[in-house]
Amino acid sequence: MNINKMTIEDIPIKGKRLLIRVDFNVPLDHDLNITDDTRIRSALPTINYAIDEGAKIILASHLGRPKDHDPRYSLAPVVKRLQRLLGKEVAFSPDCIGPQAKKMAEKLKAGDILLLENLRYHPGEQKNDEVFAKALADLGIDIYINDAFGTAHRNHASTIAITKFVHTKACGFLMKKEMTYLVGAVANPARPFVAILGGAKVSGKIGVIENLGKKVDKVIIGGGMAFTFLKAAGLEVGDSLVEDSMLDFAKEIRERAIARGVKFYLPVDCVVATGVDPSAETKLVPVQEIPKGWTGLDIGPASVHLFTAALANAKTILWNGPMGLFESDAYARGTSAIAHAVANAYALTIVGGGETIQAVHKAGESEKISFMSTGGGAALQLLEGEDLPGLTVLPDKEGRD
Repeated sequence: MNINKMTIEDIPIKGKRLLIRVDFNVPLDHDLNITDDTRIRSALPTINYAIDEGAKIILASHLGRPKDHDPRYSLAPVVKRLQRLLGKEVAFSPDCIGPQAKKMAEKLKAGDILLLENLRYHPGEQKNDEVFAKALADLGIDIYINDAFGTAHRNHASTIAITKFVHTKACGFLMKKEMTYLVGAVANPARPFVAILGGAKVSGKIGVIENLGKKVDKVIIGGGMAFTFLKAAGLEVGDSLVEDSMLDFAKEIRERAIARGVKFYLPVDCVVATGVDPSAETKLVPVQEIPKGWTGLDIGPASVHLFTAALANAKTILWNGPMGLFESDAYARGTSAIAHAVANAYALTIVGGGETIQAVHKAGESEKISFMSTGGGAALQLLEGEDLPGLTVLPDKEGRD
């Protein structure tokens, strides 16, 4: 995929009405307070650039998966946070299309910002409906900017169909950064290149494991998916999470990687428990001694030592997926230790996936990571070597459209 796309810097935007598709799909607590504003902060460079250039800015985003106009999924809490981060007023339209949104869009002066209500309040958004996309474009949009990497893998109206109705289009700074790191660093990495893959299931990362297996020098496997690899190697894994349908694949992937000269690391010890409850009885065992009826929930200290040593000479590290059930403090040590090891490595470090980013924040290491990707599914799709629909519809730099 060509990652050299037209960006907001390549087009004159002064006095123009811009529709910027952002990803403000932030987590909210029961009282509708934002618990992590990383995604809002990630969009600030593009928004600030548009303000400085004197554009009239309309921001569009989704939030969650609402049924109808569920008020719990309103973008209203985002307005307050955005105003605070930008230090200026942000107008809010109670609908993303229609007469009121149009009226508010027409009133915008240079440097003004209007945030539209949740795009997914309209079923046309997820259906990539052209009528809905045209209604968005009818807000008097001169230029379309896609800066929502997190939704670039979805065929939705605000990422795909809208491009038929707005002639001038480009990507924002976040989108450019995501492409540069996720495609650029993987295509031409400084070596040794190490991939750390965790999380629950092998099936969710088949494409990534296959694609990266051809490009990395070392693979480190942790999390629930490690037990599928361990069982495939003939070990007893007790009641640990295993995908029996993936055993042959796991065995084959490991053998192929080793045949290619890739160093393949699996945990050598783990924390096992009688159940997933934090108060359950736990013990530390070598992976060869997981008792029947016990469940592996985190990597142990010997695995941490092994993995940390494997990262010592790395020049590029890509990490996707936690090492255990890190949401529970009882099983968070392995993930936290790997977060410290990645952060302190003398390497270009790329972290992707919501859970992994959460773990890095929890370990207090976010400042030391070179790049944290905002898109879970989109990042995985790029790492699989697949094209992203939301990027494919944007013009390349060499020849417009």
